[in-house]
Amino acid sequence: MRSAQALVSAAELEIVTLTLAEVRAAMDDPNTVIVDIRDVRELWREGKIPGAIHSPRGMNEFWIDPTCEYHKPVYASGKRFVLYCAAAWRSALEAKMFQDVGLTNVAHMSGGFTAWKEAGLPVEIVERK
Repeated sequence: MRSAQALVSAAELEIVTLTLAEVRAAMDDPNTVIVDIRDVRELWREGKIPGAIHSPRGMNEFWIDPTCEYHKPVYASGKRFVLYCAAAWRSALEAKMFQDVGLTNVAHMSGGFTAWKEAGLPVEIVERK
């Protein structure tokens, strides 16, 4: 059996990892979509990067697939996708999956949202719906 950390380490060899500063700069790029893959309860509790879309990890294969009834057009936009989670483990695995299904302009954020908040970078409050 491979450990979760071994899977993350293997994914990190095949994906692009951006620094917090690079992601902060990407927020102003209209050709970049910042993607929060955390569970909605994490968003409610912690907030999110301003302007990030919420795309939970359990749905992305379906939302990316243009033949699926659950497809989200943003994933056919040709834009760059920068993923993040709490600690950069899930986002590493998810960035690898994005690549595996054919999205080529994908990266994830080093340190995750925990590092983002600790660095004092902007946070948007997410209201429960």
